[in-house]
Amino acid sequence: MKSKEYEMKRGNIAIFVPHCGCPNDCSFCNQRTISGTVKAPTAEEVKRICDEALERSTIAAESAQIAFFGGSFTAIERELMVALLEAAYQYVADGRVSGIRVSTRPDAIDSDVLDILKKYGVESIELGIQSMRDEVLVRNRRGHNSQQVKEAAGLIKEFGFEFGAQMMTGLYGDDDEGAEYTAGEILKLGPDTVRIYPTVVLKGTELERLMRCGLYLPKDAYESVGLCARLIRKFEEAGVRVIRVGLHASENVESEMVGGAYHPAFRELCEGELMKGEILDSLKCRGQGDYTVLVNPKDISKAVGQGKRNINELKKLGYNVTIKGNEKVGRGAAEIQEG
Repeated sequence: MKSKEYEMKRGNIAIFVPHCGCPNDCSFCNQRTISGTVKAPTAEEVKRICDEALERSTIAAESAQIAFFGGSFTAIERELMVALLEAAYQYVADGRVSGIRVSTRPDAIDSDVLDILKKYGVESIELGIQSMRDEVLVRNRRGHNSQQVKEAAGLIKEFGFEFGAQMMTGLYGDDDEGAEYTAGEILKLGPDTVRIYPTVVLKGTELERLMRCGLYLPKDAYESVGLCARLIRKFEEAGVRVIRVGLHASENVESEMVGGAYHPAFRELCEGELMKGEILDSLKCRGQGDYTVLVNPKDISKAVGQGKRNINELKKLGYNVTIKGNEKVGRGAAEIQEG
């Protein structure tokens, strides 16, 4: 299994701290598989990772963040947390990165820890919310409830941090209606960013056991696309940036997954579903027939769909479409021509 210590993407130097600080074994969680790491980094390793990533990166300092992901950062042993922050803060202080981003649990946020994070240049805090339905949180062994989410989100915003929310779909005991409810409740918290993770069943997790026993039937990627596409639209229409949809593609996940909604280009599937909906809305008032659909050149692959999925599905509905690029068409829009 290939180990992956960090990634430099969209301005993040992502440093993984698998299971550090987590007081629970959530039903779905195997951070060692997701991150490709088996132990927490030391302060010296943080410096090495940052130096290597910045040396290879062409991203401007004002756009770069050091991001501690994977575990519950504010719940780890305080001395280790401060040591990691001190190592990372050197890069903030000398202007090589803009700040630090951390991911944590709702029940590991209080005024004291936020004071520490503020001191060491943390800009953004992401909460692993997963669901706002308490019965779903209990079934999946999260160890926190929806009220704690609300309290933590309120404190994060009060202290002036950028607030990120992470939610999951397809959890044990949840359904599409529950995911829509969770998204609505998250919007009430006023997040700046959101990550949407459809559930992937990994080896060695409680979800695998439940699945093997026939007590849990996970949705696959294609069954999850419609819901996640709707959630993307819901958040974006509310002005919230959706910064990830689906687990990051990796050899570890692909080799360790035993079910669920994994696809290496899951967000593209969702965006393709949104484009199909846009095209279909424009076609419904015209009747079945042959049409040319003009989209922005950057949207062609989404309009066509992976493996011509959208073209084939529209054809089943009686619409024979040819997709063409046109610079005059806005992103996400579609213009219809006869023939």
